[in-house]
Amino acid sequence: MSGGVGDGMSHQSHASSLAWWALPPVMLQCIALNWSAPLTWPTWALVFCSLFKLRDCRRPFDRRLVALLQLVSTGLLAAQLQGLLASILQVLAVLLALAGLLGHELAGALTFRGFLRRSLQLLAAALPLALVLFLFVPRLPPLWTTQLGPTRGTVSGLSPDLDPLSIAELALVDGSAARVLLPEGMPLPTDAYWRVLVHEQFDGRRWQHQDPPVIRGRSGGQKVGQGTSQWWVVEPSATRAVPWDGSALPTSPDQWITPEGELLVGAASRQRRSFRLQSTEKMAAWQQRIPVPSERQSPPDSLPRLKALARQFRALPTASGRLEAAEDWFRRQPFRYSLQPGAVADLDVFLFDQQVGFCGHYASSLAALMRAADVPARVVSGYQGGHVVQPLSGSPYLELRQSDAHAWVELWLEGQGWRRVDPTLWATNAALPSAAVAAESGQRQEENVPWWRWLQWQWWGLNLAWTRWWFGFDQISQQAWLQTLFGAQLRWLGVAIVVGCFASTAAGWLLLRLGLRSRSPLAQSLRLMARRGVVPLQGESFPRLCRRAARMQPDLAPLFQAMADQQQLLAHAPLTPSQRRHHLRQWRHLRSRLGRLR
Repeated sequence: MSGGVGDGMSHQSHASSLAWWALPPVMLQCIALNWSAPLTWPTWALVFCSLFKLRDCRRPFDRRLVALLQLVSTGLLAAQLQGLLASILQVLAVLLALAGLLGHELAGALTFRGFLRRSLQLLAAALPLALVLFLFVPRLPPLWTTQLGPTRGTVSGLSPDLDPLSIAELALVDGSAARVLLPEGMPLPTDAYWRVLVHEQFDGRRWQHQDPPVIRGRSGGQKVGQGTSQWWVVEPSATRAVPWDGSALPTSPDQWITPEGELLVGAASRQRRSFRLQSTEKMAAWQQRIPVPSERQSPPDSLPRLKALARQFRALPTASGRLEAAEDWFRRQPFRYSLQPGAVADLDVFLFDQQVGFCGHYASSLAALMRAADVPARVVSGYQGGHVVQPLSGSPYLELRQSDAHAWVELWLEGQGWRRVDPTLWATNAALPSAAVAAESGQRQEENVPWWRWLQWQWWGLNLAWTRWWFGFDQISQQAWLQTLFGAQLRWLGVAIVVGCFASTAAGWLLLRLGLRSRSPLAQSLRLMARRGVVPLQGESFPRLCRRAARMQPDLAPLFQAMADQQQLLAHAPLTPSQRRHHLRQWRHLRSRLGRLR
């Protein structure tokens, strides 16, 4: 009797430990969640409920509830985190949660490895149904895109306020900002301008950016042609806008382009974002938008020398002529590019006295000068260039680093729309400052790459490949695939989903039955007994079945009794791994002997 109680306690402890092991992969993902996202709070609530319930499990219902809470919380995590590492942790959490449930339901009949194997069989049985749902159930756009709650989290990147005059020394941060992957064979644009923020409000010193409101009923994810796909992974940042080339089209309803030319993605900005864009040769709508009053506002009177220079340009009849005159003036001045310009009092001092600065100084000066010359202007911040990374397997990708941050100017020219101008190139020693940084980084990548950075590049390559596969079958791709499959008969989609669900469920059930039959020692023993003409009666235990078989075949009685003993030990005894392997070998030997005898 005491042995039975000890066995039960051991089995409960084993099942409890399996359920506890499911919590670390769930908690690791929760740490990466953004507190301003709507699903974060219910996810944390479910995780804490499962944690406290697991500490006080006394009934079978409690353990089943814990497994359910763990599985539901993992599902919520999957809705928020789709990266490769997060997906691996989600599969691991599901496996351990199922193993913990099986550990209780099967009362310790299997080893830890056996429970994990059984959990894998359950997942494999669910794959046919998951595949049908993935292929046929229509994709739905996000129910919300607004960030709620406090905006906490460690982020880096561009700032909504551009105030270069207050920066005495600009430090280059080599952290990753984003990565973009193009189809194999397409050249990576290492000299491109990747726009992020538009700064249109100027107070004489700072250029400020205002987040646009979320436009309800916006048109995103429009059906596009056979352009090149761009696969993006953007690191957490303080801005809702993400890098893009200014011409690609959104492919999902949770992506939209603002009238100023910023690309916004519905996912929370303080977590990693992944999305796909479709390249196009057409001019974007934002490039033809008429300037608003804030983009025409003249600088304040506190900049008299700047305004006096602008009056000379304003005498020219066209905006293009004024721009050419401004460029000619900049190139005739001894401007120098430097990351240590020192603090500058105002733009007058920079333009006419100090004449040393980085991209923010040049962009701010030209935009203010053009506005004073009655040319609508604004400052754009983003990234310039990039660094090609070639992983061991897969296609090369372009990495944008924080050190690639750049600022330039957009001017409104009649008949041309908004035109990009980079005045930093006009400095005497700045043929292209970022090109030198890129060349130096490229050489460092080839020669002196730390082992951890090399591993990081390889992992990012895998993650981009996963992103390309996962987001490749989005709403647009699914609609095209269903149109090819059904043609004009899309009304049969519902019938196909129902039939596919039933068929996939049956296929999963058959896979599970075949897998369990081939693995369970008890099931294999029962099949062997059935071949010898001994079939269990209703309510008959395996030891009683073996005793009845011994009476029917007395010459095999010792083998039947030994098989019953081994089966009982494997099912109920608190065995160590080595002891279990020993008894499994004994059981296989007995099964082999009975199988050979006629």
